[in-house]
Amino acid sequence: MLVLYREEQRWEDRTFREFPGFFHAGDCLVLNDSKVFPSRLYGKRVGFSGAVEVLLVQPTSSDLRTWTALVHPGRKLRTGERITLDGVEAEVIGRDGYGERTLRFHYDGDLDALLQKIGHVPLPPYIKRADTAADRERYQTVFARETGSVAAPTAGLHFTPEILEACRQAGADIAYVTLHVGLGTFQPVRGETIHAERFHIEPENAAKIRAASRVICAGTTSVRAVESMFLGKRGETDLFIRPGFQFQRTNAMLTNFHLPESSLLMLVCAFADREFVLSAYEHAVAAGYRFYSYGDCMLIV
Repeated sequence: MLVLYREEQRWEDRTFREFPGFFHAGDCLVLNDSKVFPSRLYGKRVGFSGAVEVLLVQPTSSDLRTWTALVHPGRKLRTGERITLDGVEAEVIGRDGYGERTLRFHYDGDLDALLQKIGHVPLPPYIKRADTAADRERYQTVFARETGSVAAPTAGLHFTPEILEACRQAGADIAYVTLHVGLGTFQPVRGETIHAERFHIEPENAAKIRAASRVICAGTTSVRAVESMFLGKRGETDLFIRPGFQFQRTNAMLTNFHLPESSLLMLVCAFADREFVLSAYEHAVAAGYRFYSYGDCMLIV
């Protein structure tokens, strides 16, 4: 764990087991309890021999039959075409740029149960292997409860029940937010906006966040949920945090190391000054820190 001290403009190499030692009475640790669902499906185009890969992003209808999805190969799938995915048929009823499609499933049974059966864990593309049964547990945080993410809120992967209890013993209250990771988190930045993602914060957790003397967010998704709440957003957020943003409630942040030119790195730079963060990244590379989902972490205080 690389610890960045914003006021002093310095950093030091620590380990994550020391994380609870940064808490004091009155602090609040904010965790995103969204749970990854097996959103990657494999099939073929009806009437053609070509294979199709679908990544379901989020439902867009109350009956959960219509979804926004990424499809590959995207250019070949036109509106009106049908694809079969392990026996269930879906129709392309809309299309957007960058491979996005709107799919309508034609299925009378319990679609959620079927997706749990036929879906695959959406491991990041740099993990060059097929998903396994073990990934359904390993690619989740220990506090995941609300199903809806297509990628894990990766800063939360560091926590164990023992670390969480040590944070409580150090004086931290724990509040949960739910932000379902979708295109707004992992798609490359294009233009001045990012995709909206679903989020909510229960009143009891919102009260903890408001009452805390200091708010420490685990992950960029927790930061976006907290800051969105304080900006009056409800239900969905397309909040794009970048340098110049005025933080309302986040006082410290735990985060992993992110890809260049991503909205996640822009958020971190907004919180801790771009040049300072990039210098710390250079140190992390030289020191052999691991990057991305299963990598090491950075605490910014």
